[in-house]
Amino acid sequence: MLFFSYFKELVGREVTVELKNDLAIRGTLHSVDQYLNIKLENTRVVDQEKYPHMMSVRNCFIRGSVVRYVQLPPEGVDVELLHDATRREARGG
Repeated sequence: MLFFSYFKELVGREVTVELKNDLAIRGTLHSVDQYLNIKLENTRVVDQEKYPHMMSVRNCFIRGSVVRYVQLPPEGVDVELLHDATRREARGG
C-alpha cells in the first residue's frame, strides 16, 4: 500500500511510465488504483520514431502488471516521507 498511497498524491502531475515492452509514455497522471493500474491523459510517446502508431493516442489505461518503471517529477519526490514509510512497513506496522 506504500506506493499506492504515494501515487495518489501525484494525481495531476506529469509522469513517464516505461512498460515491460520498452514503450515509454509520458502524460498527466489521472488516477491510480490499489493494483497500480494507471490512467494517463494528454499522453505522448517518448520515442516517437520507434512507435509512430502511438502518436494519435491521447488517453490511456495501463495495467499495473505491465509497468516496469514510473519516472516521477523530481520536485514531486519527498525522500524523507518515503524513507519513513519504508521503515514503518519493514517493521510491520
